[in-house]
Order: sequence, then structure tokens, then C-alpha cells
Amino acid sequence: MVRDELSVLSAFLAVAEERSFTRAAKRIGVTQSALSHAIRGLEEQIGVRLLARTTRSVAPTEAGEELLAHLRPALGDIRGALDHLSALRDRPAGRVRLLVSPLAATAVLAPKLGQFARDYPDVVLDVTTDESRVDLVAAGFDAGIHLGAVPSFLGLADRHMWTLAR
Repeated sequence: MVRDELSVLSAFLAVAEERSFTRAAKRIGVTQSALSHAIRGLEEQIGVRLLARTTRSVAPTEAGEELLAHLRPALGDIRGALDHLSALRDRPAGRVRLLVSPLAATAVLAPKLGQFARDYPDVVLDVTTDESRVDLVAAGFDAGIHLGAVPSFLGLADRHMWTLAR
């Protein structure tokens, strides 16, 4: 429901700025009827008239102006936060928890760390070295690397492998 409320508040802002249901409907890509219905619902929900309507014009009431004074910066902050988060999709960031056997840390991971750090400066690798095989997800790890002999029943005896989970 929060998304619906934000949409209605954004719609109210558009009508108040455009001072027209027709122009606001075009701006946000909805029908004039749907926009009018949404604003009427908002006014009924809060119990206060927000817009004074005539056949030729639309203008915010005193209560509408008060809402606009709070709404403009709040919606601007929300848009800014969403834009910031959208930028993160193009650049990996955050913490990655790895469980790695000591041999895998030396043979597989260590040679790659320098380049990884240069390529992904906003990713923090939290590496734990341990020989034991644990349930990575249950233990809170994102991935794991373990070197060891391939089981003989696979017909690949004397070969080594590493596994990456998740």
C-alpha cells in the first residue's frame, strides 16, 4: 500500500504544479479520470480538501499548500535515494563472506585478490579459512572454495577440484 500512497501523493504534486488535471495526467501517463479519482480518494482519506476546482482551473487550498510544503522535499529525497540505489546496480558493492580452505586461499584466491580489489573497490571480501566443510548458507557465508580430491566413483581419481557454492 505504501507504493500506492506514494503514487497518489506524486499525482497530487503533479496536479498542484500543473494546476490542471489534463496536463498532470499527460505528465504522469494516466487518464484524467483515474487521476481525479485518486485525488478525490486522497482527500476523502485524510478528510481535508486539498484542491479547489473550477471548470477552468485547479489550485491548492491552504491545506493543499501545507501538504505541498512537506511533500516537495520529501519526494525529492525519496527520488534522490532511489536514483542513488539505481546507480549501485551498475557497480557491485557490499560485503561478500567467503569460506575458503587454506590451500584454496593460497592457490586460487590470493593470485586474484589484487585485480579484484582494483576492479571492485566497493566490495569488501570477508574471507575465513577453514578446512571443514559446512553448510555455507546456514553458517552465513555467500560462497566457498574448497580444494580436494575428486571422489574415485567419478572416474577422475588423482585430479583435484575446487567448488564454488551459491
